[in-house]
Amino acid sequence: MEVYRIILVLLSGLTFFILSCSSTVDRLHINQPIKDGNTIVSHGEMYELGFFSPGKSKNRYLGIWYKKISTFTVVWVANRETPISDTSGVFHVTKQGTLMISSGNNTLIWSSNLTISSVINPVAQLLDNGNLVVWDELYRNKEKLIWQSFDYPGNTLLPGVKLGKDLISGREWFLTSWKNPNDPSKGLHKFWVDTNGYPQIFVGEAQDVQTWIRIGPWNGIGFQGLPVDNMNPIFYVEFVLNEKEIYYTYKVKSPTSIQRFILVWDGIARRLQWIKRTQEWVGYGNVLVDSCSRYGPCGPFGSCSIKSSLPCSCLEGFEPKVHEEWNAWDWSNGCQRKKALDNLDCRTSNSDVFHKISGVIFPDTRGSWYNKSMNLGECEVVCRMNCSCSAFAHLDIRNGGSGCLLWFDELMDVREYDDDHQELYIRMAASELSGKGKFGFNKKKGELAMVLSVSSVALLLAAVVYACIKRMRRLHKMGRGSKDKDHMSVHMENLDELPFFSLIKIAEATNNFNIDNKIGEGGFGPVYKGVLENGRVVAVKRLSETSQQGLDEFQNEVICIAKLQHRNLVKLLGYCIHGNERILIYEYMDHKSLDSFLFDETRSSMLDWPQRFHIIHGIARGILYLHQDSRLQIIHRDLKAGNILLDSEMNPKISDFGLARKFVGQDAITKTKKVLGTHGYISPEYAVHGRISIKSDVFSFGVVVLEIVSGKKNRGFSHEGHSDNLLGHAWRLYKEGKSIELVSACLRDSCVMSEVLRSIHVGLLCVQHHAEDRPTMLSVVLMLISEGALPPPKQPAFFTEDSYHEVDNVSSPMEYTITLLHAR
Repeated sequence: MEVYRIILVLLSGLTFFILSCSSTVDRLHINQPIKDGNTIVSHGEMYELGFFSPGKSKNRYLGIWYKKISTFTVVWVANRETPISDTSGVFHVTKQGTLMISSGNNTLIWSSNLTISSVINPVAQLLDNGNLVVWDELYRNKEKLIWQSFDYPGNTLLPGVKLGKDLISGREWFLTSWKNPNDPSKGLHKFWVDTNGYPQIFVGEAQDVQTWIRIGPWNGIGFQGLPVDNMNPIFYVEFVLNEKEIYYTYKVKSPTSIQRFILVWDGIARRLQWIKRTQEWVGYGNVLVDSCSRYGPCGPFGSCSIKSSLPCSCLEGFEPKVHEEWNAWDWSNGCQRKKALDNLDCRTSNSDVFHKISGVIFPDTRGSWYNKSMNLGECEVVCRMNCSCSAFAHLDIRNGGSGCLLWFDELMDVREYDDDHQELYIRMAASELSGKGKFGFNKKKGELAMVLSVSSVALLLAAVVYACIKRMRRLHKMGRGSKDKDHMSVHMENLDELPFFSLIKIAEATNNFNIDNKIGEGGFGPVYKGVLENGRVVAVKRLSETSQQGLDEFQNEVICIAKLQHRNLVKLLGYCIHGNERILIYEYMDHKSLDSFLFDETRSSMLDWPQRFHIIHGIARGILYLHQDSRLQIIHRDLKAGNILLDSEMNPKISDFGLARKFVGQDAITKTKKVLGTHGYISPEYAVHGRISIKSDVFSFGVVVLEIVSGKKNRGFSHEGHSDNLLGHAWRLYKEGKSIELVSACLRDSCVMSEVLRSIHVGLLCVQHHAEDRPTMLSVVLMLISEGALPPPKQPAFFTEDSYHEVDNVSSPMEYTITLLHAR
């Protein structure tokens, strides 16, 4: 046996010598250490392991970083808490399979703390997924790992790394932030999956609940409160819950995609994608932080909303526990039931009912109980039989819903969320819901049925009559006969977030609205260039007294832009209301609108391909923010080249929110009788049927992309060989494998072929005829920054000149109005 062992050691030494002579070495054998200054590189040269110094520090650490990325980016550190003060560090693997770091005087700095007596020939290897593993080379089975760095993540979650808990060994996987950019030791912040009760994600200072941000429980397709988009071309998420382990992870779909999720030292959790073209990390998903993010700001049975000036309110059927504190904006004690439950007879009486609410992130599930196989009716029965059960819900929302999730006693950390897919049933006294909609289990039908009493109908009618009388009195008192003006005044509280400018100051800034300062004209009225007292140049939008559309647009601009902040959205700086004057003040865009470049023979040559590709990216990120990441979810409804403004550095900023609409949930579809927008950019389902969704904006974005690539306007485009519009022409070229012929002649010297073809492909995916075939904007952003294969597009909506007349003919009885708006 001893001879056999000697032979194995000699063979391993020979193997190491051969590998050392090759271009890269991805593994360490016994007694083959690496010293500070030397490294090992994964087989595909994706990752590198060695000693490094972070930021401005001179301390040395053993870590793993990206080999192919120009920006030095560390993804794992071994000796986080025990740095080496000089370059004497040595890293090696022992006969027992233990990884060790020692300094020049043989002082032990760090160890993997693992000893396996049965190991024969341990080897440490750096894999191409960033995982440092130890395995027994004798058995040539890398699946049976002795140790792996993926079990000990630091501040970075790489694809394939788990967050959760091994229920057999008790090991937990979580992220901890660095102390600061110069010190990788454990900082204050932690990102973890809490497995008490039904699992959910937390981020914050582990020892201070006041800093926690809770991400709702897994609902079958995603964690509640986070946007779901597993259809994107780059990554997909997984959540595993069984008797052996509970964990969350994500995996990339394309081997060329470089992606990481990091918990930054200041507590911000970000998803980042490496962009090879620009050589930079781009973030496209953060854990959102707002006034309702902190754990339980409204106390038990309270609900938090970022849309209200007073964020906290009590759930229906509940009232403040201490009214004095509540009125003083101290909501920590929360709410209590208005009418107590009859817990003495809860199992047999009908004194308790369940009130359905939706549009909320579910309460804290620590201490909850769940069952995967129950239906909703069985779930109610179980909850009703337990006097402490305060609420129940479906566990999984897929395929109509399944499973059972129960809460007990107080409901904590409820937040409003624009998602109606999940419903929560809260236990209440039947007398509290007397005359209101209440829910109970119908044993005959096996489903939840709403019971509306006769008295509730009378109450409803009385409420409607009272509301009408109150409104008429208010209109009479204010002397307003215009519904639009009154409706606008209702939303003037949104202006509290903006600075007020006097009419005198604005007149001075614009030289009394001099015609020479006029830079645009739209359905709302004129736009002027102005210079404020402090020298800042601004754009002044003056509402025309004769524009009925302008009143609506003014209101929408206030509601939308005042609460939105993104580098790819135009910034609203202030307002003025004086008599009949309604004026909004914006940041000034030096280069005006995108269409002034694209469709001008002289100026079009000023936009080379890198600039155009940058503009495409910026527009996409701006729309993604509107649809998904903003405080308000917004459908713009009038995206076009004329409403994309360019600043001094040619950064795109989306403008003109006069037609924008708020929506609820990613799948929300709204129907309108008045179609407002611009020919050539509106989607077919919106133009013909008045159906609005986020896919309407996706369609408009696709048109803009094809216009940016071609330098041609969709509406009015003509080709000598056919009568298709620009979309049809692009589709025809794509089918013939000649997409490159779509590119504007002025881009031939600067275009990057792969980027151009990818942009055309993405544009065609966005303008597909059926809304359900179009990608979401999250998928669009990911497709633009990835290099993987894209799905083939289906036929676009062919709106030729002839088909416009067809649309007009089918507009009756629906009012069909197309409003042409011009950029500032």
